[in-house]
Amino acid sequence: MENIRYFLYARKSSETEDRQVQSIDDQIAVLRRLAEDRQIEIVNIFTEAKSAKDPGRLIFNSMIEKIEKGEANGIICWKLDRLSRNPKDSGTISWLLQRGIIKHVLTPERSYYPEDNVLVMAVEQGMANQFIRDLSKNTQRGLLRKAERGWYPALPPLGYLHNPNKKKGDKEILVDEVNFPIVRKMYDLMLTGNYSATQVLQIATDEWGLRNRFGNKVCRNSVYYIFNNIFYTGEYEYPIGSGQFFVGKHKPMITKEEFSLVQKILGRTFKGRFMTKEMTYRGMIRCGECGAMLTGEEKTKTQKNGNVHEYIYYQCTKRKDPNCSQKTIELKNLEEQMSVSLANIELPEDFVYWAIDTINAGFELDGEKINTIKANQKRELSLICNKIDNLLNLRINNSISDEEYEKKRKELMEDKKSLELALSKLPNIDKSNHQTIDFLNFSKDLREKYENGNASIKRKIMSIVGANLFLKDKKLEIELEKPFLLINSDNENNEGKSEKAGRCEPVQVPIKKGTYEDFTPRSPYSLRG
Repeated sequence: MENIRYFLYARKSSETEDRQVQSIDDQIAVLRRLAEDRQIEIVNIFTEAKSAKDPGRLIFNSMIEKIEKGEANGIICWKLDRLSRNPKDSGTISWLLQRGIIKHVLTPERSYYPEDNVLVMAVEQGMANQFIRDLSKNTQRGLLRKAERGWYPALPPLGYLHNPNKKKGDKEILVDEVNFPIVRKMYDLMLTGNYSATQVLQIATDEWGLRNRFGNKVCRNSVYYIFNNIFYTGEYEYPIGSGQFFVGKHKPMITKEEFSLVQKILGRTFKGRFMTKEMTYRGMIRCGECGAMLTGEEKTKTQKNGNVHEYIYYQCTKRKDPNCSQKTIELKNLEEQMSVSLANIELPEDFVYWAIDTINAGFELDGEKINTIKANQKRELSLICNKIDNLLNLRINNSISDEEYEKKRKELMEDKKSLELALSKLPNIDKSNHQTIDFLNFSKDLREKYENGNASIKRKIMSIVGANLFLKDKKLEIELEKPFLLINSDNENNEGKSEKAGRCEPVQVPIKKGTYEDFTPRSPYSLRG
């Protein structure tokens, strides 16, 4: 490696997925020690605080240019995903490595050389890229679920604040005691029809002390945003432009009639529409043809004899393709298909009881074994920490040299890190078993729970069961979440069999957290053993 000159690259994103990654300073410290141990030359250090999910990082691109000019022919970094999380930059690194322009990529865990099988690097880079894509998808799904629960998953408009005592993702929207009454008075002025929006803003700023959340004056564009924001009526659209409207749990500031009147005064027509009736599956089902969301619509039919009948239909919003050919479907037809689908993934009652008994029978033994391992590892970890302290005392007293101290410290720190990693990987048997029991209870009598439940229960059941729901040609297609996908597959493979031998023991499957509790009251039977 004598002829290889290295660039050190350290990156930390300001975005969520990188919050658990070591900071830039920590990365540099570790990589410097690695370079010293390998006796390699670092000619320059590049640091960057920017996500790598998209191409276009200035520092990264500058480093690549210098490598192509021959200023260095090696890279040392914390992990391969520090270099790239997108296909374009990953391809650049791989291509330079294959051509020998980069002769070595070094991380604390492994090395990459031009003569290596490129498949290994491609797989690791592909995993980093897929992680970002999955993260984005899961984040969007989480935000939509929050919107469905009645909390706007974005920064609320002027007059409202997030609850600072709640953790991120669970923050409720509270009234801003300072600005809420001021914005309400602004609406009152507008409703008189005697003031323009600009005049209202000037009065609110100069006479009432209106300021934004940063303490600055509100700009002219913002006042039009205030007067055109449906959020103040207690409803909101999410995502913006999607046509999906939700009833919020925040305190409304104005009525829908007041909002509509302000729009007329401003010479605007509100392009959305208020929700007159809560639609159970609004925002849950996508059109199988164009991919737009389905929306519900209530229709009333009056017969000649005076009888009035109400119907609810679901139809594609056609926001993605105005020429979408899909027809409407009545709610009754839609729920019949959902009921049939649930019947295919529910677990037989006798199987559930047998599975719970089996889990409880092994719980005590497994828990005791895990606790013993944890106790032993914690005791070893405590001994190592004491050794590190004693080693430091020896160095302070000049009983050992710097070289001896550093060598022994590295050994102890590696042992400490290994033990901490082993401890973190030990399963939480209690939590895992309770989650599995919750899942089993939820999957029992699933069709009956759905058919006898109210709109809220029905929506919750379908949101738990289905990862994605599509409707095409009035046929519902449900992409099941993994646990239910396994049940469905097992039921199809064992159709017509009633013997327990025809079933398999429950496997540990990923379970959505906090979604089954409403359906799984723990009976004495299910917790016995």
